Amino acid sequence: MENRTLGRTGIRVSTLCLGAMMFGGWGNPDQDDCIRIIHTALDAGINFVDTADVYSGGESEEIVGKALRGRREQVVLATKFCGPMGQDPNQRGASRRWIIQECENSLRRLGTDWIDLYQVHRPDPSADVDETLGALSDLVHQGKVRVFGSSTFPAEEIVEAQWVAERRGRERFVCEQPPYSIFVRGVEAAALPTCERYGMGVIPWSPLNGGWLTGRYRHGAPLPETGRAARMPERFDPAKPENRRKLDLIEELLKLTADAGMPLTHLALAFVLEHPAVTSAIIGPRTMEQLVDQLPAAGVHLDRAVLDRIDELVPPGTNVHPGDAGYMPPPVAAPWRRRRGLRQRA
Repeated sequence: MENRTLGRTGIRVSTLCLGAMMFGGWGNPDQDDCIRIIHTALDAGINFVDTADVYSGGESEEIVGKALRGRREQVVLATKFCGPMGQDPNQRGASRRWIIQECENSLRRLGTDWIDLYQVHRPDPSADVDETLGALSDLVHQGKVRVFGSSTFPAEEIVEAQWVAERRGRERFVCEQPPYSIFVRGVEAAALPTCERYGMGVIPWSPLNGGWLTGRYRHGAPLPETGRAARMPERFDPAKPENRRKLDLIEELLKLTADAGMPLTHLALAFVLEHPAVTSAIIGPRTMEQLVDQLPAAGVHLDRAVLDRIDELVPPGTNVHPGDAGYMPPPVAAPWRRRRGLRQRA
């Protein structure tokens, strides 16, 4: 499997990164099976594993830790913090208090002395970015974290973090983890060019758009009774115009894959890897079958005609479904932030 350098860090990672969100109660509750999937991925040449504290309430990190016993030094291990890990309002976010505490928790669950890539899972408007960078820099200096990055940050917040790091003498974000797929191309407009400008690595999540780009969902086919469609039915409801548009696009993409002689999953993963900003695409298999299906995509390259046809179907820099962007800035999400009367009464 091809390896690429993660930004300017000098760290070499495989072009496919094994995402562990589906390991544990959120997806596959059979821990032994999850460990077999991880070992198969490592044996196939993947040396990059990404998880997060919130995945199955920490269970995913525990599974990854068990799987990496005896193989830890050969793996670039990434995890994330920021999401809620309890009812306590301080058990979340990007404050110094929580970052230091949760890093220790993740190290314990992962059964390791260090984290290769520690990432802020989402922007935290309540925390000053200097506070966040300062805590993360201290973890680097202590040897508990090698490098750190962001996930689903808008371009302007990526820039602000880089400027603050330079002006305050902090370590900087070396990597961004955005949502990116054939159906979610909004990051092409600003986030990906910004990462290129600052020499940051990019490891997109959900390159299969939550399963849409596997061909599992088709016009007239019943929704599966398990998986994401069961947990988030509104995201797959065919009555919604955005989802009808996806179903229409799937039919066109299947024609394209038939002409190109490859499965839709390979087309989707290869599309993400073709962008010059992208280092590695995160795959998130729940089963061994899904992993085996996706692994060959690492060797697929798309020609200009195929890429041009994809551009015709989904214009560059656009998202088919706005909800797939992964993060909504507070001024958009909260009416009181944009309406004078509500602000005065708050």
